[in-house]
Amino acid sequence: MLLSKFSPSPAFSHPLKICLGFSQGTIPSPTEVQQVQALFEQGTFWAQGRDLAGLTQAILASDVVVTAWNGAKLIGMARALSDRVYRATVWDVVVLPQYRGQGLGKQLVQTLLETPELKRVERIYLMTTHHQAFYERFGFQTNSTTTMVLIQSTKLSH
Repeated sequence: MLLSKFSPSPAFSHPLKICLGFSQGTIPSPTEVQQVQALFEQGTFWAQGRDLAGLTQAILASDVVVTAWNGAKLIGMARALSDRVYRATVWDVVVLPQYRGQGLGKQLVQTLLETPELKRVERIYLMTTHHQAFYERFGFQTNSTTTMVLIQSTKLSH
């Protein structure tokens, strides 16, 4: 579902689109999952090497996925899990390097936070040690007292 169009720079051939989900709603096509994989390979150091099956499962299990497009090319994404009342967690905020600095990341996060699944949640968590000043603009705060992790495996179990 198309939410908005904006033109951050005259250098881009199309107005950039911000969408909830993908071209066919919340279920991405195989080609779109391949684009997510390419986005993570090019736009992150922490999400490289994710396989298509795992990415598909993560997207389908997400309560909200927001995507950004330049024409038919996926250029950014953010997703979240939420119980819609007490807790939510933001995951995988990624913008391709050549599109950074144009306000696209801000649009993705703002759109995500304004969805019904997150808008009224008591606490929204974000796991990051990078670009914290970016997230502080939305009200996120450093919180070293509530996060623990259980690392079970780096491979998916089927």
